[in-house]
Amino acid sequence: MSSAVREYEIRCPVHGFIKISDWERDIIAQPAFQRLRRIRQLAWTDLVYPGAMHTRFEHSLGVMHMATLLYDGLVERSRDMLREHLALNEDGIRRHRQLVRLAALLHDVGHAPFSHAGEELLPVNAGRTRFRHEHYTAAIVRQCLADVIKNHRLNTNYGLTADHVASLLENDSTLGAELLFWRALIDGQLDADRMDYLLRDSIHAGVAYGRYDWRRVVNSVVAVPDEEGGAPRVGVNEGGWHAVEALVLARYAMFTQVYFHKTRVAYDLHLEQALADLLPGGLFPEPAAIQEYLKWDDWRVLGLLAGGGGGEHGARLRSRDHFREIRHTPEVPLQKDLEQLERWRSALADLLAGERLAEKSWYRPGTADIPVVTEDRRSLAIPLSQLSAVVRNIGGIRQVRLYVRREDRDRAEACLGRE
Repeated sequence: MSSAVREYEIRCPVHGFIKISDWERDIIAQPAFQRLRRIRQLAWTDLVYPGAMHTRFEHSLGVMHMATLLYDGLVERSRDMLREHLALNEDGIRRHRQLVRLAALLHDVGHAPFSHAGEELLPVNAGRTRFRHEHYTAAIVRQCLADVIKNHRLNTNYGLTADHVASLLENDSTLGAELLFWRALIDGQLDADRMDYLLRDSIHAGVAYGRYDWRRVVNSVVAVPDEEGGAPRVGVNEGGWHAVEALVLARYAMFTQVYFHKTRVAYDLHLEQALADLLPGGLFPEPAAIQEYLKWDDWRVLGLLAGGGGGEHGARLRSRDHFREIRHTPEVPLQKDLEQLERWRSALADLLAGERLAEKSWYRPGTADIPVVTEDRRSLAIPLSQLSAVVRNIGGIRQVRLYVRREDRDRAEACLGRE
């Protein structure tokens, strides 16, 4: 059988054309991956931003494309360092490139219906912590995609397995430094995932908040040697750190203006409560029952809701009669704000229908800091947070929102006016 690689092109509103191989096309054709066509990227965000109807399917293709651009750019600028510190020859570079593409393509395959909005209904594990969609991704890769990964004719020269892909996504230390180095391109502070979703979500939501100079980021990424002799890290050269700074700011703006929008957050609350009513036992199946889990997607949930399921919250989703925000704290509440929050809760009493915490950090300094190689200090890298006052001073968000039923809003305002 011929091992010639045939390329296909998929049109994308973000990247233009995305190229895939026969191997990747066969993986994409698997039912477990096709399910992503039926899982919306931003859950019920279209009820606020009507264009936000895109899916995890197209995002996954975009992440593979963006990860490849980052990989190729980094290799072009840091080939000698990769040879020296990771003992990578040309065959290894080609093999790792394919592994990065597969891991990026499959990184979201385990998402629950309505993406992150459904994650509160994932069960807890033996350690009493909640399963995450990454656990389901690893189970799907190992249990559902093992054959198409390992036994494909285009894998002859790579010897990759489903376990390689899943282990890279899990950050499994047994892979060794030469493989784990690449994980930062898929899951890190400068990764293909956020680089794609910020652009894609902006386009579909019809906002400009998530736009940044991604080409400059791609053209700046380099391997940075560890000053203490450890494995190198992914960083940027001096000419690119302002573009990375803009990426951090774009993420802040998208979360505060889109993902944490007061009405969008209300629909997450309604979805969680409706799912608790619709799911057997109020929870999704565990990763060990992956075939049962894969039967759940947005279409199934929407069908159940359309049939009248989901209780009060299902009815509110059907009629777009969401809870209304009545009060919220500042993004970074002080002690006096938390004391005010307690007074609001007490004043609202039984009128309080729901409460949501919007919590996120925009940048992690310290060991996760993105290293910047400057022109005059090539042997030493400077953390981005030292160069950028914006990144250094941007705080996280921990905002609490209180909600009441639409029909109770006037009474709630009266109660708050008396407190």
